[in-house]
Formats: sequence, C-alpha cells, structure tokens
Amino acid sequence: MSTLTIPWDESIAFDEEFDVIVAGYGFAGAVSAISAADAGARVLLVEKMRDPGGISICSHGAVCSTRNPDGAFAYLKTTNAGRTPDPVLRALADGMQELEGYVRGLAEVTGAEFMIRERGGNYPLPGEDSFYYTQITSIPNFDAAQHFPQVRGRPGGPMVFYMLQKNIERRGIDVRLETPVRGLIAKPGGEVVGAEIETPSGERRRIRSRRGVILACGGFEGNVEMQRQYWQMTPVFSAANRGNTGDGIRMAQALGANLWHMWHFHGSYGFRHPDAERYPLGIRVKRFPDWIPGLESRAVVQAPWILVDQRGRRFMNEFPPYVQDTGARPFELFDPVTQSFPRIPAYMVFDELGSRRFPMGNPAYNDRDVTLSWSRDNKTEVESGILRRADTLTELAGLLGVDEAALEATVARWNRFCAARKDEEFDRPGGTMMKIQRPPYYGAEIWPVLSNTQGGPEHDARQRIVSVESGPIPRLFAAGEMGSSFGHLYLAGGNIAECFVTGRIAGREAAGLASWE
Repeated sequence: MSTLTIPWDESIAFDEEFDVIVAGYGFAGAVSAISAADAGARVLLVEKMRDPGGISICSHGAVCSTRNPDGAFAYLKTTNAGRTPDPVLRALADGMQELEGYVRGLAEVTGAEFMIRERGGNYPLPGEDSFYYTQITSIPNFDAAQHFPQVRGRPGGPMVFYMLQKNIERRGIDVRLETPVRGLIAKPGGEVVGAEIETPSGERRRIRSRRGVILACGGFEGNVEMQRQYWQMTPVFSAANRGNTGDGIRMAQALGANLWHMWHFHGSYGFRHPDAERYPLGIRVKRFPDWIPGLESRAVVQAPWILVDQRGRRFMNEFPPYVQDTGARPFELFDPVTQSFPRIPAYMVFDELGSRRFPMGNPAYNDRDVTLSWSRDNKTEVESGILRRADTLTELAGLLGVDEAALEATVARWNRFCAARKDEEFDRPGGTMMKIQRPPYYGAEIWPVLSNTQGGPEHDARQRIVSVESGPIPRLFAAGEMGSSFGHLYLAGGNIAECFVTGRIAGREAAGLASWE
C-alpha cells in the first residue's frame, strides 16, 4: 500500500486515542470539530501550518443561506450541469436553510452583531432568488490585526474564524498546530482506524480514531505538480495560501477514493510580484460588483483597463458576470503552432486617469512569512516593477513586448466602443467601460489567479468519501473545499456555506458511529 496509508494489524501500538480526528483548521475543520464534540465525541483537531484559518480566514465571511431549499436545490442542480449527484446538492441546499440560526447560535459566545444581506445567485437560472447572506458585521473588542496579524484579506473572514475559534475553546477541543497528518491508518479492507501525525519537533505519533477521521485540509492550490496534471493551462498562481498542497486528496486516493471536479477552480486574473521569493502568491485585481446577465444596466462601476494577448489584441470580456469565478477561463487557449499559451501572461493596459481611481491590486494572504500592501495611487507598484509606465502607447508596447501597431489599433477600437457605450467584440457592459486616452499609460503582466480549487475526493450526501468502486470508505469523511460539491459554476459565498453545512454533517456522522474496537 502507499506510504500515505499505514496498514493496521494487532501489532500497531497507538500513542493516543480520540473518538474523531479532524485534519485541517479552517472554517470546515472548525465546524466539523464543533459538530463532533456537540455529538459527544472526544475530538483532536490538527493543522499543519503555524497559524490556523486556511484560506477561509481571508474571505469576505458571508455565509450563503436560504429560506427556500427547493429553490436553492434547483439553482445548484442547474449550475452543476450534471457533475454532482442530486442527493449531495440536496443536502447542501437543505443545510443552507439552517445556517442563519446556526451561525447566530455560535456567535453568542462573542456577542457578534449581524446583518442580513438580500442577494440572489450569480446567474438568471431557476432558483436564483433563493439565496441571502448571513454576515457578521462587528464583534465587541475584536481587532483583526491584533488577533490575526498574519492575515490580509476581506474584513469578514477573520470575524467568522474568531467566532469559531472561541467555540472550539469553549468545548475544550484539543487543537495542535504545526502538526500535519502524514498518513491514515487503515485495516486491510480500507476501514480507517487512525492517523499518523508529525509533531512540531518532528516526532511521529500514531493516533487511534475510535469512530472516524474527517479530512478538511483543503484543496491543491499550493501544489504545482497536481495543477500540471489536472489542468491544461499553466502557470496558475494561488492568491491566498501556500498550505493547501493536496495532502488530504492524496491520502484519500491511497485508500481508493474516486475523484471529481479536478478541473474546476474558483479563479480570476491578476498580477505577480517581480520578487517571487518576497511574495510568491498571485495578486488578484481589484474586486468589482458582480452583475447578472440580462441586467447589464446595473453594472455601472467603471473599470479602467482592458486585457490584451501577446499579439496586443483583446481576447475577452474583462468583466464577465462573476469575474472571481470564471475570469481565468479565457486564458486557457493553447496554440499548437507556437506550442504556447498566447494569453499567459496577458497584459493589462490603462491610462493616467485610470491609475487615479483606486488601487489596481488586492493582495490577500494567511501567511506570516509574507507581507504586501498595494498603494492607493499605484505609484509604489510602478517603482517595484509590477506596473510599467510609458509616455506613449508605442513605448508601452515595447515595454510589454507586444506589437506596437496592434496595441495602438486595439486601444483606438476600444475608445470607439466606449464612446458608443457598446463593446462590439465581447459585450462587456457599457457601464463598466472607460476610455484609455490620457498619458502616461500603464501596463502589467496578467496571469490566471485562483482563490481555491473545487476538486478532490468524491463524497456522498453524508460526507463519506466514496471509493472508485462506488462504496463509501469506512470511517473516512470529507468537509469543505476538499472535494467540493461545486463542479461547474460557483455560487458566491457557496464554499463558506459548504464549510458550515458539510462540517456539521461530517462531524455528526463521524461522531455517530460505534467504535470499531
């Protein structure tokens, strides 16, 4: 068997015993541990990184909820395009109906204040109006910079994680950081009976799990080799965290897990820092409001840039309805003649008026070894080399390495579209368009940047990881992003909802099993 699986027999000596082991301390792992503890289990929660929170803590923290689970199911079914079984989607939709009350209950320990934000799905599909967002707006005496100085992102994620952390502490759950799971201990038939962990000092310890193991250790954003094998386009850069390296996926595979959705990641586009050692992550472009097809008139925030390929020509609508989810997909074109991806990198182009509007980049990370802020006027990024500045488009083309005539023609055509408020090439909403005409001009390399992966081991509606033979692997569960239910289009706030829903299910199911001893 793989070294990721340790065969169990009577000779194996365990160093410790728990009812449930949870691997990964982000939103999903925290909720899994809380749920298992509330069901009466003694829980061990381990996290391989020095700081908990995963990528969850960088998020906006809006928990997608519903008052209409039938409508939510209809929407999820349509947007997953047959790639996820109905019972799994049904469990997610039904769980979303309970989220507002559940989150409010957890928040009592912190005294958090809430707002309910009415907002539907991202596309005009059946059930689109079924969703709303449960959002923590403030917590008394909580300062994100003080509690989580290694985190930079949206304001809501740290508040949600703080709430979960306080609930973990209140329940006395055993938490161990810098403690990766190195392998699962399983009987010859695949039944999981424990895990081998590595302590911060490097000691290997074998932990018996009397009832089950929950893998909530995220996707494979930080594993370049897995990206090469599962995705056509390359390179793609993670925007938030280096810790998600597919560990849980590979451990599940070693026990025969089936995989799904491996192609699908939640991704946009953005910048790279010239000093990759100083800042190895991707930097997403500024976040703009989403818009719904058919309601383009509501897209009224001007975005000052266009994107061009390596020939100097536009190749996409720079602002599709949900750019954070599908913005990376047009970069995937492969040219068999040149044996290259002519849109990786692509190039952003904007002018002086655009540079004055807002910071172009939006760094986010949960990593104490990096630090980066984006200047309000974008001048620091010119000095660092992220952005290039030129007095003319001809000069800018030379700096970017694209054809001068092509770039000038592209910008001229774009300005004509802006004057008419109609993008005749890619139907970008007129309200988002802005001319590029005031020197100096700016440009930058632009790369596919992902927020998180959706692929991983397949699971059923009870969060049991499913083998290639279509049966559940005994006592092995998944929660959160690791094998997400989202297999085609993403729902804003959906992964956060999924962390809560699947964590509750996985914790309850694992804790409810009889001991294997």
